[in-house]
Amino acid sequence: MNPESKNVESTAPAAEAVTPAVVPAPQKATQPVARSLLLALGAAVLLALLLSIMLWQRLSATQEQLARQSADSGAHAVEARTMARQAQDQTRELAARLAVMEARLSEVALQRTQLEELMQSLSRSRDENLVVDIESSIRLAQQQAQLTGSVEPLLAALKTAEQRVTRAAQPRLTPLQRAIARDVARIKATTVSDTPALLVKMDELVRLADELPLANAVATAAAAGRGAALKPRREDSVASWWQRSLQLVVDELRSLMRVSRIEQPEAALLSPDQSFFLRENFKLKLLNARLGLLSRQLESARADLGSAAATLNKYFDASSRKTQAASSLLQQMQGQMKTLELPRVDETLAALATAAAGR
Repeated sequence: MNPESKNVESTAPAAEAVTPAVVPAPQKATQPVARSLLLALGAAVLLALLLSIMLWQRLSATQEQLARQSADSGAHAVEARTMARQAQDQTRELAARLAVMEARLSEVALQRTQLEELMQSLSRSRDENLVVDIESSIRLAQQQAQLTGSVEPLLAALKTAEQRVTRAAQPRLTPLQRAIARDVARIKATTVSDTPALLVKMDELVRLADELPLANAVATAAAAGRGAALKPRREDSVASWWQRSLQLVVDELRSLMRVSRIEQPEAALLSPDQSFFLRENFKLKLLNARLGLLSRQLESARADLGSAAATLNKYFDASSRKTQAASSLLQQMQGQMKTLELPRVDETLAALATAAAGR
């Protein structure tokens, strides 16, 4: 140790020993202060002890709470890891399901595309079949109208076609519907002659052909009339009969020479046999015209009627009422033949061809 420190330590007790001896009164006064200090120090120690105990208890509670929280956190972590594994498993399962659903969705989309194509194909096939059916029915009705000479079958076919197109409700068939409506309106506005009435007139003219007088048969007809006048009647007396006979003789003498004008010299040169064949030829021309009308050969029928009219004007007596009636019938028939042309449905057929081509 240091010698100075030893001197100090040695001198300190000496001083303390000296002080009580020198001043004894202050020592008594410091005793209560020391006690107060001791009490304060003891109280402080007790307080510090109490505080230490309280801190220790709080620390213990905190440690227990932290332990519980740590345990809970561990449990939650284990639960979270478990849930994470479950979530991963569910994610994998969902991914697998999603892949399966995507595959099925692709199959469904493919099937839907195929179904739409099939439906479109069926729709096109149905429309094509409808167009083909309508076209065949209209052509058949047109042939029937040509055979019968009536527009009723054609109108019925067009109305049926219009109803079928309306029920189909296809936008690409709208031009066809408009074409059918225009053809129906045009057919209704067209005047067509009555074929049965025309056939009746031809039959009547054929029956009248045997009664038509020829241009060179006037004398024969007059002689026949005079022969009928020479037949005696019950109410006539002998004098009146002789008077009529004398008058007929005078008329016969006057008719020995007859002056007449015949425009066609061939009519005056016909023999009785030729007159028979002329009438038969006239009737054959009328019958040929009738057959041409029934077979819808209108040009041939018109030509036969024209030839019959030329024969009538050339070889038959134009001044006879029967000949005039026959000529009037021929003119009426020729006029009606001009209106026998049935209206065509070319616009509808063109619209059908366009629809069948898919345009």
